[in-house]
Amino acid sequence: MATPEEIRQRVEEADTARSARRAAAAQQVGELAQRRAEIVAQLAEVERELGEVVAGAQDVIDVDELAAFTDLKPSDLTGWLAGHKPNRGKRRKATTTTGAHADSLTPSGARTSASEQRRSSDDGSVAAGTDTPEPPVARAS
Repeated sequence: MATPEEIRQRVEEADTARSARRAAAAQQVGELAQRRAEIVAQLAEVERELGEVVAGAQDVIDVDELAAFTDLKPSDLTGWLAGHKPNRGKRRKATTTTGAHADSLTPSGARTSASEQRRSSDDGSVAAGTDTPEPPVARAS
């Protein structure tokens, strides 16, 4: 039977070998992932340049003709062209619609939809902003 010291030493040796393999694998994956990220960045730059060139040449050659001359797929050329986004101005804030179908604020400040407002004004059975009917109120004729 092994002594406690021999057991501890065997476990350490097994752990050391395993730790070395784990560290090597992690290091190799990290290096390859770094290389991959660099290559992806380079590819994105080349595709951006391709899109610019195709877009810039559209006044003298169309995609189908360019594909025929270069033995490239028209879909590839179109994809690069679509990836080339011309500079656009700032986006404008969407305007809100006002009118019969727009939501509005009740006197209490709560939002009610147009349909709730119609139900409320038609027969007075639904209070604005609630789904429970109000008790009937005697009306003067």
